[in-house]
Amino acid sequence: IRGLVVRLVGALADAVAADGQVVAGAGCRNAVLLARAERNGWTGLDALAGIPGTVGGAVRMNAGSLLGETGDTLVEVTVMQADGTLTTLPKAALALGYRHCSLPAGATVVQARFAQTSEDPAAVTARLRTFLDRRKATQPLDLPSCGSTFRNPPGDAAGRLIEAAGLKGFRVGGAEVSHKHANFIVNHGGATASDIDAVIRHVQHVVETVSGVALVPEVERVGDWSSAST
Repeated sequence: IRGLVVRLVGALADAVAADGQVVAGAGCRNAVLLARAERNGWTGLDALAGIPGTVGGAVRMNAGSLLGETGDTLVEVTVMQADGTLTTLPKAALALGYRHCSLPAGATVVQARFAQTSEDPAAVTARLRTFLDRRKATQPLDLPSCGSTFRNPPGDAAGRLIEAAGLKGFRVGGAEVSHKHANFIVNHGGATASDIDAVIRHVQHVVETVSGVALVPEVERVGDWSSAST
């Protein structure tokens, strides 16, 4: 990556309860936040269960699962504008949609505030554990991956389309379409970003040829991809 990469740590990777809500730094890992929520009885964070990455990324993509989306209980986000100023934006200003969040150009999420629900924390914990057990049984969590690779097209599932196209096991270098869940590209060791990109492009081409559906990646290419084939 040509440029400055900033890692959010310290207070920007922490999470606390405040005024009946949960305030999390954008650098807080989703798994850490969920563990802390279970320990402290915080509710309203179901959508982050099993989602890789950090709170900032989850907000940026309005990440989610069968349990909901990040935006469901999001109240507001604080962002750093390109000129270094801090701005707090209410949920209504973000135009949240499926894997979409409209942030100002050049803005970086710094902090997110979530509302808590009135549910019994013990019931929430039980639901999340059942959900995570199911994910372990159906997704390749034993190997590194970037999570769900493609968005689900309307009325269908990306994994089903990829499997129907016979692409499970397709591999470039160390990157492979998982045999366990076709919407995951796993790293068997030494996979490069270019390997993963090549798998993504091949899957898109074959699925569109077979089914006529143009799959849209959930993952984003960061850095200079100008020399990549289109």
